[in-house]
Amino acid sequence: MGESLKPLNIGIVGAGKISGAYLSTLERLTSVRLTAVTDLDQSRAEAVAAQVGDGVTVAPTVADLVARDDVDAVLNLTIPAAHAEVALTALAAGKHVYGEKPLAANRKEADAVLTAAREAGLRVGCAPDTVLGTGTQTARKAVDDGLIGTPVAATAFMTTKGHEAWHPDPEFYYQPGGGPLLDMGPYYLSALVHLLGPVVKVTGASSRPRKQRTIGSGPRAGHTFPVEVDTHITGVLEHADGALSTLVMSFDVRAARLPRIEVHGTEASLSVPDPNGFDGTVEINRGDGWETLPVSAGYRDAGRGAGLADLAEALSAGRAHRASAELAAHVLDIMLTLMDAADQGRALPVTSTCERPAPVTEPGD
Repeated sequence: MGESLKPLNIGIVGAGKISGAYLSTLERLTSVRLTAVTDLDQSRAEAVAAQVGDGVTVAPTVADLVARDDVDAVLNLTIPAAHAEVALTALAAGKHVYGEKPLAANRKEADAVLTAAREAGLRVGCAPDTVLGTGTQTARKAVDDGLIGTPVAATAFMTTKGHEAWHPDPEFYYQPGGGPLLDMGPYYLSALVHLLGPVVKVTGASSRPRKQRTIGSGPRAGHTFPVEVDTHITGVLEHADGALSTLVMSFDVRAARLPRIEVHGTEASLSVPDPNGFDGTVEINRGDGWETLPVSAGYRDAGRGAGLADLAEALSAGRAHRASAELAAHVLDIMLTLMDAADQGRALPVTSTCERPAPVTEPGD
């Protein structure tokens, strides 16, 4: 990725498991520099500071961290329920924000974050940034270059038998705010918006085949817990340019041979790699078999934190950052509207929209 003239000083709020993935990326970047960290469990914050080394301060609280002069932006890695609260606290202190997905728990909170950022003249970015890697971006370049003709339709499938098979404490996946759509939908929907643009209408259906689940591994193996949300969700999304995407998100599929994402046009079909990763093989079929496309766009060798680096470089260059709060808010609205459509049994308009983010041209700009 490119270099900023001056590194953006970063303070991390939340030093849980996901912070490790960010730290491994941040240590390779020159556009950002970690200066402070805080967590409700101070020992976790101290462990992060020790891992990074000299120059990283452990702040006692979020308020202390955002008040620091050596923090320009907050990397918000708290639990989803706290995303909006932490973002608003940082914005009120004059700090830019980049956070894990989702942007907020609901539309009201998302709107509050967008409004606060706009009024303060600050940037807010949000995961996933996997779509900035070579996988999704090479596929996007193929679409933009007209290799498949006019896009007609897309399919996106995320199917698993359920996270309780491997996660030692999976209950939160099955409580309000959880479920396969809110958990994994941001990856797939962000990719679809990059590939085909914003969504204007959705219809869908959902089900909850099992009322209880049983933990399959770890010290609590055999423990049974209730399922409070629908676990199989399917929908049809109408994009602003007319393409139709079929989406299936499920915790109820034992095994499948479904593709992650495919995009079908008037001239060819495109196979897109897993949007939960940064790279992967992109293939095109013009009617005479599948052909691998060479990597032609996207941040190479990217990891979690690429979106934060893109935000830092965007500030330096005076351009829009790609993993934006506006995109994240639109994706959240798509998901919530799809669940409403499934509950009501009818098509519903998606009232929000966003600009299709700028592509990442090789080797990133």
